[in-house]
Amino acid sequence: MNPKSKIQNPKSLLKVLQFGAQGLIPAVVQDAKTRQVLTLCYLNRAALKKSLETGTVHLFRRSQQRLAQKGETSGHIQVIREVRVDCEGKSLLLLVRQRVAACHAGYFTCYFRQLTSSGRLRAIGRRAFDPAKVY
Repeated sequence: MNPKSKIQNPKSLLKVLQFGAQGLIPAVVQDAKTRQVLTLCYLNRAALKKSLETGTVHLFRRSQQRLAQKGETSGHIQVIREVRVDCEGKSLLLLVRQRVAACHAGYFTCYFRQLTSSGRLRAIGRRAFDPAKVY
């Protein structure tokens, strides 16, 4: 999906999606180039519609009970390249072009911690930005 070719009428998509009891559907966000999983977020119908209209990821912030653009504070937005739907219509895969980093902790992906054989978590990769300077 190119930002110039936004989807204005997602009726066929909405027909196959099964939003959960709270009106949300999980979406795995993956970098289109590196194929790294960046994050997992939840979208309601309004967030999905806004995402398709603008070509950038909008999500439903459950903790704040509001619609938000991913990266609205940092400017590290996610430009949608492709939308995929799982076989049952219960989740989405958003392939995106990530600007700077997806994680508010400063890493490219939210999945920057690895479980070691000793049972500890260790950070892998380097920070893409300093959160103290952005937030």
